[in-house]
Amino acid sequence: MNMRPTTQVYKNYTQQDFLVWETLFNRQMKILTPVVSVEYLKALEIIKFSANKIPNFNEVNILLNGLTGWSLEVVPNISPQKEFFNFLSQQKFTATCWLRSIQQLDYLEEPDMFHDVFAHVPLLSNQTYVNFFKGISHIALRHINNPMAIELLGKIYWFTIEFGLIKENNQLKIYGAGILSSKEETEHCLSNKVIHQPFNVQTIFNTEYKTDILQEKYFIIDSFKQLYNSLTEIETLLEYNLALTN
Repeated sequence: MNMRPTTQVYKNYTQQDFLVWETLFNRQMKILTPVVSVEYLKALEIIKFSANKIPNFNEVNILLNGLTGWSLEVVPNISPQKEFFNFLSQQKFTATCWLRSIQQLDYLEEPDMFHDVFAHVPLLSNQTYVNFFKGISHIALRHINNPMAIELLGKIYWFTIEFGLIKENNQLKIYGAGILSSKEETEHCLSNKVIHQPFNVQTIFNTEYKTDILQEKYFIIDSFKQLYNSLTEIETLLEYNLALTN
């Protein structure tokens, strides 16, 4: 992995960086607008993201702080689990500030700023969403030294925050960041080639996934309130599953 910046220095962005952001933003919004959650569209407007400007973290932090009390914490690459959950518990979302190259528009092995910021950050302005996010971090920190617990919570994170679908007006819509930042995943996740299942904590605990392929199964929530209200069940079933292995 290349050494990546640990601070956003806005003047260091190049013309190519602005072109990459603009190209990805416009391309994704063209295919997302009819199929993305209305909550994401509202959030995108609130957070003031646009194609012609790479987000300035200082400005984003002022906005988020006034809305939900959250902020961005710049990291060079994917954070270790303990660091990641610690930051979440402090209402800080870890985000990279570098962008992929023109040659990497369609696929990038490691998450860059387009994934972290375009896909994740807008919904940090939604209070119910961040309450769930923070709740998951507190559960994780209570079990941080138990690999099985972190694995099970990782599945919840994967099938909600990263690859979740939501039902709005009897239509399936996208809210998961792993879908939002991927052209292929956006087109794939609503097709008849995949399995759609209602959100169920135990079923998610029992479901395996792969990180390097288009997903085969997606879980559907009715609302972010449903996600937040599931935190007690997540912790109860987590304890139950852990007890079964002892």
